Amino acid sequence: MADPMQRARFNMIQQQVRPWLVSDDRVLEAMGGLPRERFVPDAYRGLAYADIQIPLDFGEVMMEPRLVGRMLQALQISPREAVLEIGTGSGYVTACLARLARRVTSLEIHDTLATQARAQLEALAIRNQEIIVGDGCTEPPEGRFAAIAVTGSVPREADLRPLFAHLADGGRLFAVIGSEPAMEAVLFTRVGTDARRRESLFETLLPPLANCPEPADFEF
Repeated sequence: MADPMQRARFNMIQQQVRPWLVSDDRVLEAMGGLPRERFVPDAYRGLAYADIQIPLDFGEVMMEPRLVGRMLQALQISPREAVLEIGTGSGYVTACLARLARRVTSLEIHDTLATQARAQLEALAIRNQEIIVGDGCTEPPEGRFAAIAVTGSVPREADLRPLFAHLADGGRLFAVIGSEPAMEAVLFTRVGTDARRRESLFETLLPPLANCPEPADFEF
């Protein structure tokens, strides 16, 4: 394994992702087969495989690899499923999702980041995806999805309300909820027409989604 980036990718999987209870082979293969450094800003290229959040423009970040792994594993995406991503960012998570799903629709509020992500995905010939410039918090795309990945935190569960209408029966939604210093990664599963099952996964920290509103209180 002479390529330093390939070695760093291997170490990322073995030393960061697997020890954080990620054992799904499809997830490990998806992450292990993608050149993460292609999605990292030039100034941080040497930290592409470090166990840190990498800054992007507009206050966004690339999630640390272990958090990406736990999210992908929790969503349990099959190759026949359509997935919605809220917050494209660098496009790295989009690429991971595309390796697992039939189709990925990703919303990014910042046109500059959307353009950069499209270019990287196209360069890697990852074409089962569409990046839309828009506010995923308030204007999700039409249709229903088997899985929804929210890549920025929201203050309250009520902030996720617009997204639940777009979950198919049995669909899963991953989100990080709360405010610093206490945030919680949660998996919601739609059961029937109106019911949702909530599973608390772990504590973590993640910057908030851009332009996430403060809606009126709502009880799930």
